[in-house]
Amino acid sequence: MSIKSSTRKSRSRTRTASTTAIAPRTPGGAAGLPAGPGVPLASDHGKAAPRHRKLNGLSDIRRFFYRNETPIYFISATNFNLLGMDEWIRHFTFINFLNCFDGEHPNTFVPAETPHEPFTSIEDINNYLLSHKDVIDFVHRRGPGGKVAFLMFDEKTEALCEELGLEVCFPPAALRAKIDDKMETTRIADRAGVESVPNVLCKVESWDDLRRKTARLGPDLVIQTAYGDSGHTTFFISDEADWKKHEEEITSAPEVKVMKKIRCRGSALEACATRHGTIVGPLMTELVGFPELTPYRGGWCGNEVFADAFSVEVREEARKAAFAFGEELRKLGYRGYFELDFLTDLDSNRVYLGECNPRITGASSMTNLASFCHADAPLFLFHLLEWMDVDFEIDVEALNARWADGENIDTWSQLVIKHTADDVDRITAAPPSGVWEMTPDGGIHHVRMQTHRRTVQFENRAFFLRISGAGDYRYEGADLGILVSPGRFMDDEFRLNDRAKAWIAGIRDHYVGQPLSAAEATPVVETIEHAGFKML
Repeated sequence: MSIKSSTRKSRSRTRTASTTAIAPRTPGGAAGLPAGPGVPLASDHGKAAPRHRKLNGLSDIRRFFYRNETPIYFISATNFNLLGMDEWIRHFTFINFLNCFDGEHPNTFVPAETPHEPFTSIEDINNYLLSHKDVIDFVHRRGPGGKVAFLMFDEKTEALCEELGLEVCFPPAALRAKIDDKMETTRIADRAGVESVPNVLCKVESWDDLRRKTARLGPDLVIQTAYGDSGHTTFFISDEADWKKHEEEITSAPEVKVMKKIRCRGSALEACATRHGTIVGPLMTELVGFPELTPYRGGWCGNEVFADAFSVEVREEARKAAFAFGEELRKLGYRGYFELDFLTDLDSNRVYLGECNPRITGASSMTNLASFCHADAPLFLFHLLEWMDVDFEIDVEALNARWADGENIDTWSQLVIKHTADDVDRITAAPPSGVWEMTPDGGIHHVRMQTHRRTVQFENRAFFLRISGAGDYRYEGADLGILVSPGRFMDDEFRLNDRAKAWIAGIRDHYVGQPLSAAEATPVVETIEHAGFKML
């Protein structure tokens, strides 16, 4: 069995944050270790949470989750997005398809793989897991009244959760899909008074039609279709030759967003729309399109969080825009986690909204493991509170002011490392997840198993989360893993620095692949061409 990742609701050749072809697995991973956490003690079975008094402030909120008795699950291909949440929330369990920790993570359950239809989306993986007998039995053992979070889900996911007695801790899939539409995002921003890059929303029929409808935007254009990730449905059009390369994708769309091309720096910011207002995290830089990391121009490949990445004015403008956007989402009935991508015009210093992801994202572990979250509480806890059947009070204004203070922003970076060569092989050896160390000569070695970045204290160490393991296929765009370390991976000109390049080379050196025979390669390549989904 093999899977590959690409953009949801886009053409089969496009790809997104994780592209991994996976071979059949034994329970608990290749090592045959126990799959996930053991059966809880009878006295420790999760049960429906009793009624709680009102939670007043952060101390009450932290204690509430520390003593939580309601089973809470994060079901996804991997546990990447919410790493470390099991240490904040009692009875929190990851249910995953990929065994990134070889059975060593204490709160991860990875069921033995059973026959299934080829996966074409992350929703397919989640629906497979929810239908798996071992998962059903596991959920029933943990007790009734459970809550569940996903990276992606659809109406079928919602129905399966209802059958299992699980409450989905996100707004309905239909509302999320509406907000995920880039055209709808632009309209929401307009209503919220949040600036977008000068644009035209329209149906484009031809090259001449494009030029006629977008004359005011100038000759250099950026075109986006409604759905897509990491630059895979973003097209740069300056002349008719560019147009012809992407004509089919653009003209087949019922509506596209055509933007003026600007010289910009990308950034990301996560926030949470709560009943008391929108809580806003710090502005992060985005690593985009580095050929050392991704084969895709415009493809997201990491983040940096550091206080001096942007001026105080830019950070404040982005924070205000995120708050206003979140308040507009609340009017639509949306509550909980969302992420905004911003574009800072390097010529005018103006901050424009790029797009909205109405969910947790690939940057969520950066947000939720940051120092300001350790001082107060992870942003994801405020998301969960909206579904925990408890009343609470928080001072959103004070929290936002504290999280915007540069003193509360520590410096961390993450790299999403893809296979960039245009070939296909089968992985025979792969680096394990955990803490790694770089030696003075630039070599790296595994120090110990670890489930998140928190114990990494020095810049010569990093946390690596393996995605592609032994037995998986390695091909152009396949995600190998995510590397997280203190300090920066870019220089002041926002180019990859030598430390980042050494880590990338070191991780790649620990992967070993075996070429496929012609008979093996043909079906694998066909699968890669025709199936794909967002995994991270």
